[in-house]
Amino acid sequence: MRWLFLLLLILPATEIGVFIWVGGMIGPLWVVMLILMTGIVGVTIAKRQGMETWNRARILMNQGQAPTEQIVDGVCIFIGAVFLLSPGFITDIVGFTFVLPITRKPLKRAIFLFIKRKIDNGTIIYRKW
Repeated sequence: MRWLFLLLLILPATEIGVFIWVGGMIGPLWVVMLILMTGIVGVTIAKRQGMETWNRARILMNQGQAPTEQIVDGVCIFIGAVFLLSPGFITDIVGFTFVLPITRKPLKRAIFLFIKRKIDNGTIIYRKW
């Protein structure tokens, strides 16, 4: 919980610093335009990726299989979309990392390894019905 508190303090201050720095180089109007553009493009990509993931999960469920990878994809896309909706260059980079399939693949691998470690430690209990 402490890391979340630090993130909520440090991230906005860092974003403001980046706004000022980039604004000094390209001008404040271009900064606003760039933030709006990355937000619109990012949310559009997130929506498309989310629908593709939803369709793949639906197909797997219709075949009687568990859509485990699609669930993790959906969570990553949701987190990325939240970051893309918040204004800022740092949050946009993090958001695109979660939304784009190329960069999401290593994140998914890390999430699966994290969950596997938690299951092995007994922190998460997994039971089949």
